[in-house]
Amino acid sequence: MFIGEYHHSIDDKGRIAIPIKFRKALESGAVVTKGLDACLFLYTAKEWEAQAVKIAQLPVSKADSRAFSRQMLSGAMDTEMDKQGRLVLPDYLRKFAGISKKVVVAGLYNRIEIWDEMEWEAYKKKTEGESNAIAERMGELGI
Repeated sequence: MFIGEYHHSIDDKGRIAIPIKFRKALESGAVVTKGLDACLFLYTAKEWEAQAVKIAQLPVSKADSRAFSRQMLSGAMDTEMDKQGRLVLPDYLRKFAGISKKVVVAGLYNRIEIWDEMEWEAYKKKTEGESNAIAERMGELGI
């Protein structure tokens, strides 16, 4: 389980340090892909397999399904941590998410999101200002 918010820097080689408490879960491999809301999604290899199967089963006849499948699957890259617990974020994924130097690593239970720090702060400010309305809508979903 991934939870929490961590601030890190990305080095000149495009590497990011993974929080120590997340490393064990990622030891057997991971997949990083284009996420939503201008971030990257990082999954364990096992969780990625489950997500990829669901995505691959979306109907090809629907334009939104094709677009979502293309973003998530073609944007994905296998990755492994080095001995210092760092992952390389490919250039095309850093560009997609607008990641420059400062990043936020956010644990969201079954995935990790990687954000440019400024994008994360803007997103948090916006959504925290709407938290009551969001909670209302989540109540309609039984949460």
